[in-house]
Amino acid sequence: MKPKIEKLGTIDCDLVETTPIVHKEGLYRFEYVRIGYSGNNTGDSYFRFIDDETGEPGPAFAKGYHMGNVFVEQDTLYVTATNIWDGERVDIFASTDMENWACWNALNLAGYGIFNTSMCRGADDYVLMFEVGKPPEVAGKRFTARFATSPDLRQWELTAPECTYSKDRYTAPHALRYLDGYYYNFYLESIEGGWDQRVVRSPDLVNWEASPLNPVLVASDTDRQIAADHLTAAQCERIAKADNCNNSDIDFCEYQGKLIINYSWGNQHGVEHLAEGIYHGTEAEFLKGWYPE
Repeated sequence: MKPKIEKLGTIDCDLVETTPIVHKEGLYRFEYVRIGYSGNNTGDSYFRFIDDETGEPGPAFAKGYHMGNVFVEQDTLYVTATNIWDGERVDIFASTDMENWACWNALNLAGYGIFNTSMCRGADDYVLMFEVGKPPEVAGKRFTARFATSPDLRQWELTAPECTYSKDRYTAPHALRYLDGYYYNFYLESIEGGWDQRVVRSPDLVNWEASPLNPVLVASDTDRQIAADHLTAAQCERIAKADNCNNSDIDFCEYQGKLIINYSWGNQHGVEHLAEGIYHGTEAEFLKGWYPE
Protein backbone atom coordinates (compact mmCIF):
# COMPACT_ATOMS: atom_id res chain seq x y z
CA MET A 1 0.00 0.00 0.00
CA LYS A 2 1.39 3.39 -0.97
CA PRO A 3 2.15 5.94 1.74
CA LYS A 4 -1.04 7.89 2.42
CA ILE A 5 -0.72 11.66 2.24
CA GLU A 6 -3.66 13.45 3.84
CA LYS A 7 -4.26 16.74 2.04
CA LEU A 8 -5.26 19.45 4.52
CA GLY A 9 -5.87 22.22 1.98
CA THR A 10 -4.64 25.61 0.82
CA ILE A 11 -2.77 27.93 3.18
CA ASP A 12 -1.73 30.75 0.83
CA CYS A 13 -1.79 32.11 -2.72
CA ASP A 14 1.18 32.87 -5.00
CA LEU A 15 3.68 31.03 -2.82
CA VAL A 16 5.31 28.04 -4.49
CA GLU A 17 8.77 27.02 -3.25
CA THR A 18 8.55 26.54 0.52
CA THR A 19 10.24 24.21 3.00
CA PRO A 20 8.83 23.07 6.36
CA ILE A 21 11.65 22.65 8.87
CA VAL A 22 12.24 21.99 12.57
CA HIS A 23 14.66 24.35 14.30
CA LYS A 24 15.41 24.21 18.02
CA GLU A 25 12.32 22.02 18.50
CA GLY A 26 10.02 24.55 16.82
CA LEU A 27 8.19 24.08 13.51
CA TYR A 28 8.73 26.73 10.82
CA ARG A 29 8.02 27.23 7.13
CA PHE A 30 10.73 28.74 4.97
CA GLU A 31 9.21 30.86 2.19
CA TYR A 32 10.55 32.24 -1.07
CA VAL A 33 8.50 35.43 -1.44
CA ARG A 34 8.27 36.48 -5.06
CA ILE A 35 7.93 40.06 -6.26
CA GLY A 36 4.24 39.67 -7.07
CA TYR A 37 3.22 38.16 -3.73
CA SER A 38 0.42 40.07 -2.00
CA GLY A 39 1.90 42.27 0.71
CA ASN A 40 5.40 42.31 -0.76
CA ASN A 41 6.00 46.03 -1.16
CA THR A 42 9.79 45.79 -1.35
CA GLY A 43 9.99 45.66 -5.14
CA ASP A 44 12.12 42.52 -4.98
CA SER A 45 12.07 38.88 -3.95
CA TYR A 46 13.32 37.75 -0.52
CA PHE A 47 13.24 34.84 1.95
CA ARG A 48 11.65 34.52 5.38
CA PHE A 49 10.60 31.98 8.02
CA ILE A 50 7.05 31.65 9.36
CA ASP A 51 6.59 30.43 12.93
CA ASP A 52 3.99 27.67 12.70
CA GLU A 53 2.70 28.25 16.22
CA THR A 54 2.14 32.01 15.94
CA GLY A 55 1.89 32.49 12.17
CA GLU A 56 4.30 35.42 12.49
CA PRO A 57 7.04 35.99 9.88
CA GLY A 58 10.66 36.47 10.86
CA PRO A 59 12.99 39.07 9.33
CA ALA A 60 13.33 39.11 5.55
CA PHE A 61 16.75 38.25 4.14
CA ALA A 62 18.53 37.44 0.86
CA LYS A 63 16.87 40.24 -1.09
CA GLY A 64 16.86 39.53 -4.82
CA TYR A 65 17.53 35.81 -4.47
CA HIS A 66 15.33 33.08 -5.90
CA MET A 67 14.23 29.45 -5.52
CA GLY A 68 15.51 29.00 -1.96
CA ASN A 69 15.58 25.76 0.00
CA VAL A 70 16.71 24.87 3.53
CA PHE A 71 18.85 22.13 5.04
CA VAL A 72 19.06 21.94 8.85
CA GLU A 73 21.97 20.40 10.74
CA GLN A 74 22.02 20.61 14.53
CA ASP A 75 21.07 24.25 15.21
CA THR A 76 22.30 25.73 11.92
CA LEU A 77 20.09 26.60 8.95
CA TYR A 78 21.68 26.39 5.50
CA VAL A 79 19.70 28.09 2.73
CA THR A 80 20.70 27.35 -0.87
CA ALA A 81 19.55 29.70 -3.62
CA THR A 82 20.40 31.27 -6.95
CA ASN A 83 20.95 35.00 -7.25
CA ILE A 84 19.32 35.21 -10.67
CA TRP A 85 16.34 33.29 -12.03
CA ASP A 86 17.81 30.92 -14.63
CA GLY A 87 21.25 31.99 -13.38
CA GLU A 88 24.72 30.46 -13.16
CA ARG A 89 25.37 30.66 -9.42
CA VAL A 90 24.31 28.93 -6.20
CA ASP A 91 25.03 30.69 -2.90
CA ILE A 92 24.61 29.42 0.65
CA PHE A 93 23.25 31.45 3.59
CA ALA A 94 23.83 30.15 7.12
CA SER A 95 22.34 31.17 10.46
CA THR A 96 21.62 29.83 13.93
CA ASP A 97 18.96 32.43 14.84
CA MET A 98 17.12 33.35 11.57
CA GLU A 99 18.35 36.93 11.96
CA ASN A 100 22.10 37.02 11.38
CA TRP A 101 23.25 35.40 8.15
CA ALA A 102 26.63 34.47 6.73
CA CYS A 103 26.82 33.96 2.96
CA TRP A 104 29.26 32.30 0.60
CA ASN A 105 29.34 31.01 -2.95
CA ALA A 106 28.95 27.28 -3.62
CA LEU A 107 28.82 27.04 -7.42
CA ASN A 108 29.63 29.24 -10.41
CA LEU A 109 28.73 27.40 -13.61
CA ALA A 110 29.13 29.44 -16.78
CA GLY A 111 26.37 28.84 -19.30
CA TYR A 112 24.08 27.04 -16.87
CA GLY A 113 20.49 28.00 -16.08
CA ILE A 114 19.81 27.09 -12.44
CA PHE A 115 16.44 26.99 -10.67
CA ASN A 116 15.39 24.88 -7.64
CA THR A 117 17.93 23.47 -5.18
CA SER A 118 17.80 20.87 -2.41
CA MET A 119 20.57 19.62 -0.11
CA CYS A 120 21.02 16.60 2.14
CA ARG A 121 23.72 14.72 4.04
CA GLY A 122 24.78 11.64 2.09
CA ALA A 123 26.88 8.64 3.04
CA ASP A 124 30.21 10.49 3.17
CA ASP A 125 29.52 14.12 2.30
CA TYR A 126 26.88 16.72 1.56
CA VAL A 127 25.00 16.48 -1.71
CA LEU A 128 23.37 19.40 -3.50
CA MET A 129 20.75 18.70 -6.15
CA PHE A 130 20.06 21.61 -8.47
CA GLU A 131 17.63 22.01 -11.34
CA VAL A 132 19.06 23.00 -14.72
CA GLY A 133 17.38 24.21 -17.88
CA LYS A 134 20.58 24.68 -19.89
CA PRO A 135 23.02 24.10 -21.51
CA PRO A 136 21.34 21.45 -23.69
CA GLU A 137 24.24 19.02 -23.43
CA VAL A 138 23.78 19.02 -19.62
CA ALA A 139 20.03 19.41 -19.26
CA GLY A 140 18.78 17.54 -22.30
CA LYS A 141 15.07 18.29 -22.22
CA ARG A 142 14.34 20.94 -19.59
CA PHE A 143 14.19 20.56 -16.57
CA THR A 144 16.77 18.16 -15.10
CA ALA A 145 18.51 17.31 -11.81
CA ARG A 146 22.28 17.80 -11.60
CA PHE A 147 24.44 17.21 -8.50
CA ALA A 148 27.46 18.54 -6.58
CA THR A 149 29.18 17.28 -3.42
CA SER A 150 31.08 18.86 -0.54
CA PRO A 151 32.90 17.59 2.57
CA ASP A 152 32.28 20.79 4.53
CA LEU A 153 29.52 22.86 2.82
CA ARG A 154 32.20 25.32 1.67
CA GLN A 155 34.12 23.63 -1.13
CA TRP A 156 31.87 22.11 -3.80
CA GLU A 157 32.64 19.84 -6.73
CA LEU A 158 30.39 18.79 -9.59
CA THR A 159 29.72 15.09 -9.79
CA ALA A 160 30.45 13.14 -12.98
CA PRO A 161 28.33 14.17 -16.01
CA GLU A 162 26.31 10.95 -15.85
CA CYS A 163 24.96 11.92 -12.42
CA THR A 164 21.64 13.35 -13.57
CA TYR A 165 17.90 12.71 -13.70
CA SER A 166 16.69 12.76 -16.41
CA LYS A 167 17.73 14.26 -19.74
CA ASP A 168 15.14 12.49 -21.90
CA ARG A 169 12.02 14.30 -20.65
CA TYR A 170 10.63 16.93 -18.26
CA THR A 171 11.65 15.78 -14.74
CA ALA A 172 11.96 18.97 -12.67
CA PRO A 173 13.57 18.08 -9.29
CA HIS A 174 12.64 19.58 -5.97
CA ALA A 175 13.40 17.55 -2.82
CA LEU A 176 16.43 15.34 -2.16
CA ARG A 177 16.76 12.92 0.76
CA TYR A 178 19.20 10.16 1.73
CA LEU A 179 18.46 6.99 3.69
CA ASP A 180 20.20 3.64 4.05
CA GLY A 181 22.32 3.85 0.92
CA TYR A 182 19.76 5.48 -1.38
CA TYR A 183 19.19 9.02 -2.59
CA TYR A 184 15.52 9.87 -3.06
CA ASN A 185 14.63 12.51 -5.67
CA PHE A 186 11.08 13.87 -5.50
CA TYR A 187 10.50 15.49 -8.87
CA LEU A 188 7.78 16.84 -11.17
CA GLU A 189 6.75 14.79 -14.19
CA SER A 190 4.99 16.34 -17.17
CA ILE A 191 2.01 14.17 -18.10
CA GLU A 192 -0.76 14.52 -20.64
CA GLY A 193 -2.97 17.33 -19.42
CA GLY A 194 -0.85 18.35 -16.45
CA TRP A 195 1.98 17.61 -14.01
CA ASP A 196 2.28 15.28 -11.02
CA GLN A 197 4.80 14.63 -8.26
CA ARG A 198 6.85 11.42 -8.42
CA VAL A 199 9.87 9.82 -6.74
CA VAL A 200 12.92 7.91 -7.93
CA ARG A 201 15.83 6.53 -5.90
CA SER A 202 19.48 5.78 -6.63
CA PRO A 203 22.51 4.39 -4.81
CA ASP A 204 24.94 6.41 -6.95
CA LEU A 205 23.08 9.37 -8.56
CA VAL A 206 23.45 7.60 -11.91
CA ASN A 207 21.14 4.59 -11.90
CA TRP A 208 17.61 5.46 -10.86
CA GLU A 209 14.65 3.31 -9.88
CA ALA A 210 11.12 4.68 -10.12
CA SER A 211 8.73 3.84 -7.31
CA PRO A 212 6.16 1.24 -8.39
CA LEU A 213 3.63 3.26 -6.39
CA ASN A 214 4.06 6.56 -8.28
CA PRO A 215 2.66 9.19 -8.46
CA VAL A 216 3.26 10.73 -5.05
CA LEU A 217 0.79 13.61 -5.51
CA VAL A 218 -1.76 14.42 -8.21
CA ALA A 219 -4.11 17.37 -8.60
CA SER A 220 -7.51 16.93 -6.94
CA ASP A 221 -10.37 19.01 -5.60
CA THR A 222 -9.07 18.31 -2.09
CA ASP A 223 -6.36 20.88 -2.86
CA ARG A 224 -9.07 23.56 -2.76
CA GLN A 225 -9.96 23.03 0.90
CA ILE A 226 -9.30 26.16 2.96
CA ALA A 227 -6.73 25.45 5.67
CA ALA A 228 -5.86 28.98 6.84
CA ASP A 229 -8.14 31.58 8.41
CA HIS A 230 -6.13 34.55 7.09
CA LEU A 231 -7.26 34.00 3.49
CA THR A 232 -9.63 36.70 2.25
CA ALA A 233 -13.00 36.13 0.63
CA ALA A 234 -11.50 37.08 -2.73
CA GLN A 235 -8.70 34.56 -2.27
CA CYS A 236 -11.16 31.84 -1.28
CA GLU A 237 -13.20 32.55 -4.42
CA ARG A 238 -10.05 32.36 -6.53
CA ILE A 239 -9.12 29.03 -4.92
CA ALA A 240 -12.57 27.62 -5.65
CA LYS A 241 -12.44 28.55 -9.34
CA ALA A 242 -8.74 28.22 -10.24
CA ASP A 243 -7.61 25.76 -12.89
CA ASN A 244 -5.87 22.83 -11.21
CA CYS A 245 -3.75 20.48 -13.30
CA ASN A 246 -0.61 20.40 -11.17
CA ASN A 247 0.78 19.16 -7.86
CA SER A 248 4.43 20.19 -7.59
CA ASP A 249 7.29 21.51 -5.45
CA ILE A 250 6.89 19.04 -2.61
CA ASP A 251 9.02 19.37 0.50
CA PHE A 252 8.62 17.95 3.98
CA CYS A 253 10.04 17.49 7.47
CA GLU A 254 9.41 15.15 10.37
CA TYR A 255 7.82 16.76 13.41
CA GLN A 256 6.44 15.02 16.49
CA GLY A 257 6.21 11.63 14.78
CA LYS A 258 4.57 12.77 11.56
CA LEU A 259 5.58 14.33 8.26
CA ILE A 260 4.61 17.95 7.55
CA ILE A 261 4.28 18.36 3.78
CA ASN A 262 4.12 21.52 1.65
CA TYR A 263 3.29 21.48 -2.06
CA SER A 264 2.00 23.75 -4.82
CA TRP A 265 -1.09 23.38 -6.95
CA GLY A 266 -2.58 25.39 -9.82
CA ASN A 267 -1.97 25.74 -13.53
CA GLN A 268 1.89 25.66 -13.41
CA HIS A 269 1.88 28.92 -15.38
CA GLY A 270 1.62 31.59 -12.72
CA VAL A 271 -1.70 30.94 -10.96
CA GLU A 272 -0.44 28.86 -8.07
CA HIS A 273 -1.33 28.12 -4.47
CA LEU A 274 0.46 26.72 -1.43
CA ALA A 275 -1.10 23.71 0.25
CA GLU A 276 -0.27 21.54 3.23
CA GLY A 277 -0.51 17.83 3.82
CA ILE A 278 0.43 15.30 6.45
CA TYR A 279 1.75 11.75 6.56
CA HIS A 280 1.17 9.88 9.80
CA GLY A 281 4.60 8.32 10.24
CA THR A 282 8.30 9.06 10.23
CA GLU A 283 10.38 10.30 7.31
CA ALA A 284 12.13 6.92 7.13
CA GLU A 285 8.78 5.13 6.92
CA PHE A 286 7.64 7.54 4.21
CA LEU A 287 10.74 7.05 2.06
CA LYS A 288 10.83 3.29 2.43
CA GLY A 289 7.09 3.08 1.85
CA TRP A 290 7.49 4.04 -1.80
CA TYR A 291 9.62 0.93 -2.35
CA PRO A 292 7.89 -2.09 -0.83
CA GLU A 293 9.95 -5.26 -0.67
